[in-house]
Amino acid sequence: MNRTKRALVLLQATVLLFLAGYAHPQVASFQPPITLGAATPWTEQGFKADPDDFQFAIVSDRNGGSRPGVFKQAVMKLNLLQPEFVICVGDLIEGYTTDPEVLDRQFGKMDAILDSLEMRFFRIPGNHDITNPVMLKMYRERYGLPYYHFLYKDVLFLVVSTEEIGEPGRISEAQVAYMQKALGDHPDVRWTFVFMHNPLFVEWKGEIPSKGWAQIEDALVGRPHTVFAGHWHQYAKYEKHGQSYIILATTGGFSKLRGADYGEFDHIVWVTMTDTGPRIANLTLDGILDENVKVVK
Repeated sequence: MNRTKRALVLLQATVLLFLAGYAHPQVASFQPPITLGAATPWTEQGFKADPDDFQFAIVSDRNGGSRPGVFKQAVMKLNLLQPEFVICVGDLIEGYTTDPEVLDRQFGKMDAILDSLEMRFFRIPGNHDITNPVMLKMYRERYGLPYYHFLYKDVLFLVVSTEEIGEPGRISEAQVAYMQKALGDHPDVRWTFVFMHNPLFVEWKGEIPSKGWAQIEDALVGRPHTVFAGHWHQYAKYEKHGQSYIILATTGGFSKLRGADYGEFDHIVWVTMTDTGPRIANLTLDGILDENVKVVK
């Protein structure tokens, strides 16, 4: 091999080694002191450092009898927790009016609170957010389509609107077709999360689950998924098709706040997506404290 060719081969090898090191750093993040012996003051479990794992937060009903300041406090505590994004299962404003000025003021107040949130926020309409054609029009002008989907790290998120104008809990054929297509287009994702306001997967106070939801639920069967809803202001968990269907409590909406035994508490749901599925924790707002805890001396 002549000198020029040898130099070219060495250059190529150097570039490949550099790229390999860039993609897979050789220096471990954890670097213990080399003076330690065989015994160590830590366990042998690995670090939770899978780049495919991620955390997101869910908040619930702010209205239906809003308690001032609670949701704003939740936003501050979400900033402490630093999830990758936040989803709300609906009822952000009081609504139930056709007065554009009142609605503009209510939506504007909510938007101002969310301006201080440090990560992306995904809206889902509740019955207080869309009650009549005037509210639907204003909602769409401000926030676009009430139902949608997105992918994040090979996980599918379906946002189902249970507040299309008509009978309570109605899901249109157009939305059913949209959700069926989203599921059909992504058959092999790691997990599917579904979010809605009205928990149409269970009967409550005479409300019958809609035919539209039944069609979407049929399309979910056979894939790993979790469904979240709000509306009840009372926490409950069901199992359907071997999967978790969870109704959240409140994040500032009306509640007797009798505690976990009654499913009545203000909370943030913390979801960690892992390679074996989601790990779900309920964090009560009064249990999340910043570093400035005032101690009586």
